[in-house]
Amino acid sequence: MSTSHPTAPAGARETTEGTVYTLSGGDWDATAEQIARSDDERIIVNMGPQHPSTHGVLRLILEIDGETVTEARCGIGYLHTGIEKNLEYRTWTQGTTFVTRMDYLTPFFNETAYCLGVEKLLGITDDIPDRANVIRVLMMELNRISSHLVAIATGGMELGATTVMIYGFRDRELCLDAFELITGLRMNHAYVRPGGLAQDLPPGAVDHLREFVKTMRKNLVEYDQLCSGNPVFKARLEGIGYLDLAGCLALGATGPVLRSAGHPHDLRKTDPYCGYETYDFEVPTTDTCDSYGRFLLRVEEMRQSLRIIEQCLERLEPGPVMVADKKIAWPAQLALGPDGLGNSLEHIRTIMGTSMEALIHHFKLVTEGFRVPAGQTYTAVESPKGELGVHVVSDGGTRPYRVHFRDPSFTNLQAVAAMCEGGMVADVIVAVASIDPVMGGVDR
Repeated sequence: MSTSHPTAPAGARETTEGTVYTLSGGDWDATAEQIARSDDERIIVNMGPQHPSTHGVLRLILEIDGETVTEARCGIGYLHTGIEKNLEYRTWTQGTTFVTRMDYLTPFFNETAYCLGVEKLLGITDDIPDRANVIRVLMMELNRISSHLVAIATGGMELGATTVMIYGFRDRELCLDAFELITGLRMNHAYVRPGGLAQDLPPGAVDHLREFVKTMRKNLVEYDQLCSGNPVFKARLEGIGYLDLAGCLALGATGPVLRSAGHPHDLRKTDPYCGYETYDFEVPTTDTCDSYGRFLLRVEEMRQSLRIIEQCLERLEPGPVMVADKKIAWPAQLALGPDGLGNSLEHIRTIMGTSMEALIHHFKLVTEGFRVPAGQTYTAVESPKGELGVHVVSDGGTRPYRVHFRDPSFTNLQAVAAMCEGGMVADVIVAVASIDPVMGGVDR
């Protein structure tokens, strides 16, 4: 508090740790009276970096006047991992094991955006097998559902709606079960590789996913019943975190934040990749420009993702999942083991026991990697949070010269001040939850 107390220094002395002042306290009644007369009640508070509403280690520096936020700023960097720098010291294929860990709730989008960039530099975009593209779309839409479920679940938890949180994480487990069945891991998969995929779908995956779609269609109804028509839930979200279309465009906001302002921008439609132009789905929008509209959008986007997953399952034709070029295609035949995805022992026995050339090729490609022609490119995908772009630069070597990601959480966080200033402290939590930032992507 910026009031001066009626105290005066009674003396000062120098010590090894600096000057020490001795203060003589004034009359407490006089101090209390002076504070009461002061009309300056503005204080600076830190919300985070441990606050549950911040979806991770986000620090919000709030200047508040009573309960009203007069200034809001974001403090980031508490989760900095150096992923982009580390990519410069790994082969192009090893890069997928890093990028999958950025926004840890959307690993398949991180991997796909990176691999699309590498494939563009290699000039093999049109050589990616159809089956690989279909499976990429399938995994991304599964991932979109799991990410939105976390957004809704944690957003509900922050408002005290614990039932929403329980339902959200219950359904997310269904998505993670599918991830584990297909890739061997629940998170950090490194499943999408330059040139295709690490391996094909395992036996039983298609039937498992058909059952998943049926279950999710039934479960999504519960979110409408719990929240959409709930007067308490609506009152807490309507009009909160307001950001109109002009504000979104000025700040570069994308994803549900932009679509809640009525703009149907979606890279799957405007700049399609992986064959998205061949799928039948809608891009939902609302015109509320607030947190409630973003909630409704995420629920509807999950329904559209289920539509796309069904279409993927229908068009899965037998075929390879990696490019035919042996100078690029990862030579290992991988298999799911008890500790996840790894080399098939049977394949290793074969190449070590029958073909010296295959062994040498395997060794060279795994240890040294393939070369990517010099150049740079920018590719982007529509992640659950907005435009996820990657700028890939090659100097012609076996490692990236530079990889930089445009993470949607980082860009969308710029809207915090516009959404929160002038509102109440409690509404900051709702506004940040509606952005759904993940600090792993922000601080990469």
